[in-house]
Amino acid sequence: MKKNVQEIINVGNNIFNKNLVSGKSGNISKRIKSANGDIVAITPTLTSLGNLKQEDIVLVDLDGNLLTKGKPSSELFMHLEIYKKRDDVSAIVHTHSPYATGFAFSNKRIKRLEGFGEIKDPYLPYIEYEKPGSDNLAIKASEGIGDSDVLVLKKHGVICVGENLKEAESLAIFIEESAKTQFITYMLNSAEDMI
Repeated sequence: MKKNVQEIINVGNNIFNKNLVSGKSGNISKRIKSANGDIVAITPTLTSLGNLKQEDIVLVDLDGNLLTKGKPSSELFMHLEIYKKRDDVSAIVHTHSPYATGFAFSNKRIKRLEGFGEIKDPYLPYIEYEKPGSDNLAIKASEGIGDSDVLVLKKHGVICVGENLKEAESLAIFIEESAKTQFITYMLNSAEDMI
C-alpha cells in the first residue's frame, strides 16, 4: 500500500510543480483492486497537492466508507462514481490548470489534438457546471465522461482518467498543453485580424 500512496504523492508534487493545480485545489485517486473488494486511495480535502505526506492519503472502499483516518477530498464521490462505471479506470487526476480551466469558463471548447490516443471526437467532452463536491457533479461527471479519458467540467476544471496514475498524469499535462496551444492560436489570430 505504501508504494501506491507514494505514487499519489509523487503525482501530486509533479502536477503542483507544473502549475496544473495551485493552493489547495485539485485531487488525485488510485483504485487498488483486490479479491476482498476495491480500495481507493485519495488525496485529502483542503491540503496542497504539493505538500502531501504518506499519512495524508485517505483509504476508502467503493461505497466511500473510511478505511483509515483523515478527511478525503470533497469530490470523493465523483471519483467513486467514475470507478463504479468504468472498470478500465484505475486512476483519476482532477486539475484546475490555468489554460484548460480558462476554456472551461469560456464559450470555447478544447480541441482534441494528436498526441494522446485516438481522436474519436474533434472536441473534448464537457458537462455543464455543477457545484464542486455535490452528488449532482458526481453523477453528471460519471455519465459525461462515458468511455473517454478526459472530461471538462464547465466553470471548474478537468478530469483525466487512466489505467494507471502515470497515464492520467500525462494526459492532464497534455490537455493543459493543448489548451495553451489553442489559446495562443486564438490570440495570434485575433491580433492578425486587428492588423
